Amino acid sequence: MKLGAYLAHLGSGSPYGVASWARRLVDAGFESLWMPQIIGRSGFVPDPFVALAAAASAVDGVELGAATVQVPLHHPADLAHKIQSLQLVCGDRLTLGLSPGSTQTDYALLDRDFGARFRTFDENVVRLRDLLAEGRDDLAPGAGVPPLLLGSWGKNVEKAARHFDGWLASAYRRTPDQIVEALGRFRAAGGGRAVVCAIPPRRPGRARPGRRAAPLLRRGGLRRRDRGDRTRRPGSREGGSAPAVTCHGGLRFLSWAMANIRRAATSPAR
Repeated sequence: MKLGAYLAHLGSGSPYGVASWARRLVDAGFESLWMPQIIGRSGFVPDPFVALAAAASAVDGVELGAATVQVPLHHPADLAHKIQSLQLVCGDRLTLGLSPGSTQTDYALLDRDFGARFRTFDENVVRLRDLLAEGRDDLAPGAGVPPLLLGSWGKNVEKAARHFDGWLASAYRRTPDQIVEALGRFRAAGGGRAVVCAIPPRRPGRARPGRRAAPLLRRGGLRRRDRGDRTRRPGSREGGSAPAVTCHGGLRFLSWAMANIRRAATSPAR
């Protein structure tokens, strides 16, 4: 199991200084750093491409990922150009979570069709893959396609297993039981890497992060033989089956969450 953290501060208040925050998270022991694409809500959240480039320049040896880029908000050629530019900075540490998006606010702000997002996503991902692999439309020669994880629910869980390099499961509006059930479907469809992301720092009446994460690490979510770190390491293209867990919050909370999640992962099932 690998533990990661969001680079973004979600909520009211000033955003974190990306470079200094990235260094603090890595010093605290987090193994991957992630940025969402959020526009016009949850306070000011920096552009994920800018933030990940800054983090890549500030820290070494950790994976850097987007969780997630809302594909229908971009023209495929522009998105491919942004990704290739980011690859020049991050190298093979870059992992991209792609999604159709789930919040109408972002679409309304950019005058995009929220109702058509799933169809637009499917169409744009096909062209995006071609652009990244072959460098069409006068873009740079293909630098290779970074690992692409699908961040979506419903029937897209199986699509993530069959047509993407993994699945990003947002825990923000889901219960541990819902995530475990979907993870079972993902595994049954032949899925490899799974990342549980956006675990919120606090929810009224909910258990602490370690207890919230425990069902994901047992009862079929993470089998006992998978508890070692077999996710793709930064700098490696190898896949793996052990889910990663990505939390967001302040450093004090995140360090506390890390300890509780690791304790839950190694404690006997009750």
